[in-house]
Amino acid sequence: MGFLKKLFQPTPKEPIIVVSGLPRSGTSMMMKMLEAGGVPPLTDKIREADKDNPKGYYEFERVKQLDKGDTVWLADTKGKVVKIISALLKHLPADYQYRIIFMRRNMSEILASQRKMLVRRGENADDMDDAKMAALFEKHLQGTIHWIDSQSNVSVLYVHYSDMLADPVPQIKRVNAFLGSRLNETAMAEVVDPALYRNRAEEPSAG
Repeated sequence: MGFLKKLFQPTPKEPIIVVSGLPRSGTSMMMKMLEAGGVPPLTDKIREADKDNPKGYYEFERVKQLDKGDTVWLADTKGKVVKIISALLKHLPADYQYRIIFMRRNMSEILASQRKMLVRRGENADDMDDAKMAALFEKHLQGTIHWIDSQSNVSVLYVHYSDMLADPVPQIKRVNAFLGSRLNETAMAEVVDPALYRNRAEEPSAG
């Protein structure tokens, strides 16, 4: 592990590694996998693990201030991986290079997971209109993909949550190749826990 960490020491030209996606799409799982593979996560550990994310959230609170112009902390992300929700990606400054691992998941599974999370938090899940939420998510997703495609300083790898849980080895190889073929693939595979695949869709669909 020490050797792998040395490989990820920051260099001036090294891109910032970002994990992103819609809420409940498997971003925390990918963060944990990358940590196991040898990429240190940028996290303040303020948000603790819970029943919705028993492995932890891997969040960094200052990310939430990107849309308010707080970008100084990005200088500390070189050689690390940071989780940034898809809605904030467009606020990343253009003077950095980024490699984004964007998690995809069936929309029905995302909505079911969000609904259960609301119930656990004591909120009224009936206030959530699945059809409207799905339409908003899809519109946002397409806009985000268009933004990513238009950025010359951004490279992206799309990883589907269900593919990772169903057969992690080829997906992990894709991730490793995307990040320079220097990760510990065995350690990454040990993180994948199919038991956490709750809210599974009966039929696969784009999401």
